Amino acid sequence: MSTLLNGIAASSGIAVAKAYRLVEPDLSFKETVVDHVDQEVTRFRDALSISVQELETIRDRAREELGADKAAIFEAHLLVLSDPELISPIEDSIKNDKKNAEAALKVTADMFINMFESMDNEYMKERAADIRDVTKRILAHLLNVQIPNPSMISEEVVVIAEDLTPSDTAQLNKKYVKGFTTDIGGRTSHSAIMARSLEIPAVVGTKEVTSSIQNGDLVIVDGLNGEVHINPTDEVLAQYEKLSEEYAKQKEEWAKLVNEKSISLDGHEVELVANIGTPKDLKGVVENGGEGVGLYRTEFLYMGREELPTEEEQFNSYKAVLEGLADKPVVVRTLDIGGDKELPYLNLPHEMNPFLGYRAIRLCLDQQDIFRTQLRALLRASIFGNLKIMFPMISNLDEFRQAKSILLEEKEKLQNEGIEVAEDIEVGIMVEIPSTAVMADTFAKEVDFFSIGTNDLIQYTMAADRMNENISYLYQPYNPAILRLVKMVVDAAHKEGKWAGMCGEMAGDEIAIPILLGLGLDEFSMSATSILKARSQIRGLSKSDMEQLASDVLAMTTNDEVLEAVKTKLSL
Repeated sequence: MSTLLNGIAASSGIAVAKAYRLVEPDLSFKETVVDHVDQEVTRFRDALSISVQELETIRDRAREELGADKAAIFEAHLLVLSDPELISPIEDSIKNDKKNAEAALKVTADMFINMFESMDNEYMKERAADIRDVTKRILAHLLNVQIPNPSMISEEVVVIAEDLTPSDTAQLNKKYVKGFTTDIGGRTSHSAIMARSLEIPAVVGTKEVTSSIQNGDLVIVDGLNGEVHINPTDEVLAQYEKLSEEYAKQKEEWAKLVNEKSISLDGHEVELVANIGTPKDLKGVVENGGEGVGLYRTEFLYMGREELPTEEEQFNSYKAVLEGLADKPVVVRTLDIGGDKELPYLNLPHEMNPFLGYRAIRLCLDQQDIFRTQLRALLRASIFGNLKIMFPMISNLDEFRQAKSILLEEKEKLQNEGIEVAEDIEVGIMVEIPSTAVMADTFAKEVDFFSIGTNDLIQYTMAADRMNENISYLYQPYNPAILRLVKMVVDAAHKEGKWAGMCGEMAGDEIAIPILLGLGLDEFSMSATSILKARSQIRGLSKSDMEQLASDVLAMTTNDEVLEAVKTKLSL
């Protein structure tokens, strides 16, 4: 039976494929007494053997596609599965206590996990996590339950999940994952941002895809209109085939602008650049006519692994991006971890309000060894292109001054070591906290540029968690309060002869673009896949007309008023 669910269109395009549920399985069981212990030991050994084969496959694929460091995680898991210290007590428990394999596995694993977690040694604590992972895999095989693994998908699918973590999304293979849809999230959730980077259609915030879709169901993800069709009729499939063709033709028209400038009808030029997460994203930047990188999210170098990346690993990543874009500008954001982006190996404290807590520049200024390693890698790479460094989550001038001072210290050290460093590196900040926007005139005297991070600026200004779908109505990019803050930042930059960009999702929003053009924004940084559409739009606008529009909407009172005014003015 055909079913329609509505959600938030998070990444444009249309995907049609079978469903793959990326949902935590139910691994509950009852402890029982077994009569045939030899058979139960054999059942355990079979589950163990399947788990080993599975992990070897995952390890080999990880080595091939993600590199040796990612494969090392699974190598550690395989060592655990071959350790007689763990395996023998499980088999003894089955034989001596006549426990079923599930119960014997759990009691033994829990004993080791508790023992390792109580040790005052980070390495041993990490072993506890390894044991938890591998025993969960064995348990799943004992219960004949599949553990989903996004990196192992080998056929065309639409991924179904409650939500996708950044590390989940980073493992998605665009060749097979045609799209995804989630219960929760919004346009600015990290899964949505990654979907746009991967150029795969996504609909988020449906509230019920995981309860409505089973593995193997045929699913249409309509990332243009925010719809999910489950087991569609032939008539609906035919409609989407036509819609998909129309969208493909529209993309062909936009593609003609790949080598064109981003110039308004009255001759005002702006810069359209891309947000990226890894060097692999450069292909999309070039193919979509990006004029540089306005936000390199370096935290992805730190995620999905068991230890901090080395200075050399970071240097090679930064160098690859800078060389890949020749002399085009590359704005690199220093480590922005915390909030919904966690690094388990750092053992950061649990916080009631992580978005308002120990994160980004606050963490880096406190744990300076991490920060200095990254800055050294960036400085070493600076000679290979046009590097600009940006500090995130700056809330006051003291933080900027301290961060810049550390950067200059590391620069001097490298030069004293005889290592060449570029002399003219611009150093700027993300404006994502209202206190910084309000003080933009003061900051503008010391920073080289501003980049407005609207995803967080909106949530902090509206006091509304952008990951909470219950208050998603408060994610209001066109609210005059937000627009006035943007104007303050742009005006302050221009008064001091500096430039102002925007790297939040608002920069690629067709309603926001005309207003931002009118406010004088210099640089628009967005998902690479949004660039050509945005360029097409800007080339059809007059900056002087948009200045009047911006002036008009700043005097309005609500988000909806602004939305309607732009739609009416531009016939959107």
